Amino acid sequence: MLKSFKTVNELAEAEIIEKKSRFIATVKPVSSEEDALEFIASLKKKYWNATHNVFAYQIGERDEIQRQSDDGEPSGTAGLPVLDVLRSEDIKNTAVVVTRYFGGTLLGTGGLVRAYGRCAKEGVLAAKIIKKILYKYIYITVDYNSSGKIQYETLQNEHIIYNTEYTDKVKFTILCEDDKSDEFIKHITNISSGKALIEESEKSYGKWIDKKLIMD
Repeated sequence: MLKSFKTVNELAEAEIIEKKSRFIATVKPVSSEEDALEFIASLKKKYWNATHNVFAYQIGERDEIQRQSDDGEPSGTAGLPVLDVLRSEDIKNTAVVVTRYFGGTLLGTGGLVRAYGRCAKEGVLAAKIIKKILYKYIYITVDYNSSGKIQYETLQNEHIIYNTEYTDKVKFTILCEDDKSDEFIKHITNISSGKALIEESEKSYGKWIDKKLIMD
């Protein structure tokens, strides 16, 4: 699993007008090619009377799946510029459909490339580029006398106290970036003289939205 990657946060759209042609970019985070194809089909149905419904998507940890379509526009003038927006920003697991209503004026090859690329970029910005970070859940159980020290060390090292349970002991649920988890566990073991009960659990991606961490 990637330690972190960029994607978009939400379904969004943006619109531009270029020489009376109307371009509408609709952007969505997707988890699979099937998800992307369903999204594209829904946009083609929604904009059934459009001149073109151009699309591109990029999926996978190493962008293993990359697809694009000019949908009747001259080859290389529509789908590829849209895909290039995702490539240039290294935005993963994202699909973009750019719908065009022809305004009566030909844009030429260069004009099409610029219009589709610009509209796709506006759509991606509207969908909000975010970074997803891979966290590991770490559970630390200590007595009350040691809890303050564990809390302090966790926050000092910029890890996240996701939850705290108070029973006969204190159990912290810590979110630690995956590539820093081994070092953190070693540190807690040392400062607690091996008395802290430390359990590792699953990994999950999280994203920061308005200074709040949201886990997948």
